[in-house]
Amino acid sequence: MEEALPRQSVPSWEQISNFWTKSWEAYKSKPTSYWVLLTLSSAAMLVAFPASSILSRLYYNNGGKSKWIISWVAVAGWPLTALMLVPTYFYFKILPTPLNLKLVISYIVLGFLSAADNLMYAYAYAYLPASTASLLASSSLVFSALFGYFLVNNKLNAATINAIVIVTAALTIIALDSDSDRYGNVSDRQYIMGFIWDIMGSALHGLIFALSELVFVKLLGRISFHVVLEQQVMVSSFAFIFTTIGVIMEKDFQGMASEARSFKGGRGSYYQVLIWGAITFQLGVLGGTAVLYLSSTVLAGVLNAIRVPLTSIAAVIFLHDPMSSFKILSLIITFWGFGYYIYGNSAVSKDSLS
Repeated sequence: MEEALPRQSVPSWEQISNFWTKSWEAYKSKPTSYWVLLTLSSAAMLVAFPASSILSRLYYNNGGKSKWIISWVAVAGWPLTALMLVPTYFYFKILPTPLNLKLVISYIVLGFLSAADNLMYAYAYAYLPASTASLLASSSLVFSALFGYFLVNNKLNAATINAIVIVTAALTIIALDSDSDRYGNVSDRQYIMGFIWDIMGSALHGLIFALSELVFVKLLGRISFHVVLEQQVMVSSFAFIFTTIGVIMEKDFQGMASEARSFKGGRGSYYQVLIWGAITFQLGVLGGTAVLYLSSTVLAGVLNAIRVPLTSIAAVIFLHDPMSSFKILSLIITFWGFGYYIYGNSAVSKDSLS
């Protein structure tokens, strides 16, 4: 029986050279317009989503009180996505996807869940610092993996399981350090409820992600750019309807005038926060949609991992969020968990392709 020859290690300089060679070949394989669009889409994710989170917390910092208004703002910009959808029909010379009863019902259900999800996050941002809320929201990775396994039959590999354990450990650290970043005007009960609402919102976000994938698999049978945009427009429009009903029932539209008068910075600042909140959230959604279509879920995962520390850093700079050593440790562990998940699943994808 022959002994296995030891694997020879490749010098670092050769690995770097191979990396740049492959990168250059990948760049040349696509037109310049593709890379421009991918860069803009990635930038939209990395800038718009953190900006939306900061604006949500800024609303509460400067005197805003309504949770329904912030959840309404998250979906009020849905016409922007519709404006992006219409030209794709002419550019690709295609017709809108025909609607049937099952598809409409699925959009209504997803719209209702999205409205509930936005409301949960609104409660979280009302009681938690933006840096803490964004870290807790990263738990959506855990729930996306679990719901994907149970509903869509996605595989749970070792990398995914390890990432779930790592991210859960990061969330536990935040829970143990809850006294270090609580605002003075937020009670212990409100802080705990903000923590719970954030985790519940992340769980619901993971469920929505899995159900959306299920709709593509079972009802649409294909994933293309215009189909993804169609689903986003339909779900957001139904979420907008449900949220608008909630705002009307709570009489928060009538309260906007008094909120604007007492808002720190004045009426103009109040409406700018809401308008830019709606715009940035939709730009983030559009960027994420484009990245998924142009590249892969791996790149979307990378960007999603990067935007967690970006949001935390922005919150410290612009909102002067407290950043304890425990929160920094939790941030590092969360980033590590995302990195482990992305690297592991990328390796599995390469193996399956080969």
